[in-house]
Amino acid sequence: MNRASRVLRRLAPRTLRGRLSLVALTTAALLITTLTVLFNAVMDRHLQHQADDELRNRAAAVATTVDTTGPRVRVLETANDRLLDANVWIYAGTRLLEKPPSATADGPAALAADRLAAQPRDACATVQARGHRPVRLCAQRVPGRRATATVVTALDLTPYRSSAGTLLVASLVLDAVMLGCTYVLTRLAVGRALRPVRTMTDHATQWSAVGSDERFGTEDHPAELARLGASLDALLDRIRTVLRHEQQLTGELSHELRTPLTRIVVELDWWRARPRTDAETGATHAVIAEAAQSMRTICDTLLNDARENALNPATVPGTTDVLAVLDRLLQRLDTPEQVKTVVETQVPVLVAGVAPALLERIVSPLLTNAGRYAHSRLTVSARRVSGAVRIDVVDDGPGVPETFGDELFQPGRRGDPGDGHDGAGLGLPLARRLARAVGGEVSYDPRHTPGARFTVSLPAG
Repeated sequence: MNRASRVLRRLAPRTLRGRLSLVALTTAALLITTLTVLFNAVMDRHLQHQADDELRNRAAAVATTVDTTGPRVRVLETANDRLLDANVWIYAGTRLLEKPPSATADGPAALAADRLAAQPRDACATVQARGHRPVRLCAQRVPGRRATATVVTALDLTPYRSSAGTLLVASLVLDAVMLGCTYVLTRLAVGRALRPVRTMTDHATQWSAVGSDERFGTEDHPAELARLGASLDALLDRIRTVLRHEQQLTGELSHELRTPLTRIVVELDWWRARPRTDAETGATHAVIAEAAQSMRTICDTLLNDARENALNPATVPGTTDVLAVLDRLLQRLDTPEQVKTVVETQVPVLVAGVAPALLERIVSPLLTNAGRYAHSRLTVSARRVSGAVRIDVVDDGPGVPETFGDELFQPGRRGDPGDGHDGAGLGLPLARRLARAVGGEVSYDPRHTPGARFTVSLPAG
């Protein structure tokens, strides 16, 4: 059984076009075979009825020459007696009065005529005569007052069988032609129907390789192709997102690692320029170790961000309820007990044209810094301003040192590395880059006192 199934699987067409054509051919073959069998059965029955009608007409003509009015059955002689007597048996009861000149008493036709004459009612039968010729016989009663006669007529069925055979051959030839046309037309129709699918597949392959913005859409397409186009568009969006994340990660890695690598190269060049004391060598080692640790922290931060993007891809620009995201972030924010967090807004619903995960990654570094340095209050205000959503994060902490204002958004820079807080100096730079990627901005207001105020501007949803 397994071997047979393997053979059938190997013989099955490899393409969808071939399989659909084979299914159509098989279905058409079953239907045509059934119709052919029914047609030939009906034609055989029709030809047999024609033969029986001819036999009854001949028997009726012969019955006009049989006289049953007297006590005995008499056969009258007529001008066309020889023509009427051809293949005709006349019986008085079961006694044979006349038979065809060429018929023998022990022949298949004569014996069949005797059996039909012995039956009490009209009947027909088919026998094989000499030479394997089919012969049809029908018996017809000729009632009288005191005597009853029976006329049995015979007819060679060879012409009828020949016509039936001709019809069978013609129907088989027609069936073969119809099956061939069905297969060819099915292949052409299926090929034409699948042509858009092949074109869409080629375009999807080309667009996915370069992260193109081209899409299939769902307009002017049949329902099936529209669903396929929507699925391919979603897949292309995911591929474009992956490529964008890959490019972003590569660019950020190259940008963020350049500074610590430069420090390592400079320290090594300075150390090899002339002999150094043990103290200078130790200082160089410390700088290199610090730069290496900074590189490791940068890599961990960027890779974690890339991993979050992969798990929650923002495939297409979406919309976000800003207030809901801010409430969720503030609930998760770890702040000292004396710091009070407040959300201020003038509208009950505020929608930004970015994905929720992206909004969280932009605002989270600002809230983390504000919660870390605030003395007693952290205020987040959100409002809509001329087609944009503006979010202000304000704290009453010490603020940003004036000397550090120009380096605030540079990767790997921290205002006070010895403040006891962990961090690689990447939160604000990443927030600004993510905001700019969607047409927004993250800025710092150096004139705000006391404390610090950071503003996030994003497209409105």
